[in-house]
Amino acid sequence: MVASTTTESVNGHYDWAKAVKEFDDTKAGVKGLVDAGVAKLPRFFVHPPEVLKNPPTAPSNGTAGGAPLELPTIDFQGVEKGGARRSEVVEEIRKASSEWGFFRMVNHGVPMSVLDAILEADRRFHEQPTEAKMDFYSFDSRKRVRFHSNELFREKDSASWRDILTCVFQDDKLDPEVIPQACRKEVLEYVQWMIKLRETMSELLSEALGLSSDYLSRIECMKSQALASLYYPICPEPHLTLGTPKHSDTTFLTLLLQDTTGGLQILHQNQWVNVPPVRGALIANIGDLMQIISNDKFISVEHRVVAQPIGPRVSIACFFTPSNAAVTKPFAPIKELLWENNPPIYREFLMRDYITYNKTRGHDDISALSLYKL
Repeated sequence: MVASTTTESVNGHYDWAKAVKEFDDTKAGVKGLVDAGVAKLPRFFVHPPEVLKNPPTAPSNGTAGGAPLELPTIDFQGVEKGGARRSEVVEEIRKASSEWGFFRMVNHGVPMSVLDAILEADRRFHEQPTEAKMDFYSFDSRKRVRFHSNELFREKDSASWRDILTCVFQDDKLDPEVIPQACRKEVLEYVQWMIKLRETMSELLSEALGLSSDYLSRIECMKSQALASLYYPICPEPHLTLGTPKHSDTTFLTLLLQDTTGGLQILHQNQWVNVPPVRGALIANIGDLMQIISNDKFISVEHRVVAQPIGPRVSIACFFTPSNAAVTKPFAPIKELLWENNPPIYREFLMRDYITYNKTRGHDDISALSLYKL
């Protein structure tokens, strides 16, 4: 059974709640629609034209003030402690994190074989028969492993043309037996490389903020990971929807691996800038929480994924979040970054309140950055 694309209520009006429920009850996700041969998008996937077209997308050779709009690329070769290029890389990270909120990482140390394997595992999980995935289909955020498509709370929130498998490693740990067998080996191996890379990133970001290299590690703000395996099927009407709508990441840091399909765009200088995939590269982006504790020294930038008539597109996003112990503590701008002429921009808050707000926030509700601003 596939969700109806023309669900109507008895009085002739579109019954949004019924259409969404029918879709969710299939537990097949967006791929289930594509497999069923849907040629017209279900109405709850359609985004308003002003959301799709504004702000404009920069041309591929677009310029701003004469400079090409190109995502910064940082070479991590020689970044180890005492390495010849460490201070240079720290400065490049500081500049990219304060001006773009995003940067591409090359020579980061994760083997190409590991990158290829996790992308293939992502595809393998999502391309299983529905019956093999449906036991994982859930909207219960307390589950450490869950498969779902969209969590829609209100009719004005349009759905995204993609499916997600999320595996949450709290304090770097997750019972291997709860991970789907179709991708278990690859997920476990990839997360170990992400943990190793996180240690390097914690040091470099701390130094880029002018802090001791162990500062971010000591406050355990990135001690847990949520690994999202994303699957964007081919879309029959890509001009009407988005793979992922405009948003900023609510976490501290995200490391993204994408395949060769493309589709990621970041908002820079009030226009969408395409981020073409580079084989073997990772994309780092600063999250809202990092912007808050850095007191705006680093910025969290909105981004999206466009729907496409080609595919599927697969990507792996590793979101770094606090440890269990850190979740119980208050967060605020780092005191060492404040002085008389640079007062705190954000108020102190409890992490559990922050998490609760973001779980129920609609697409057009104010971000936590605005909520906690003084």
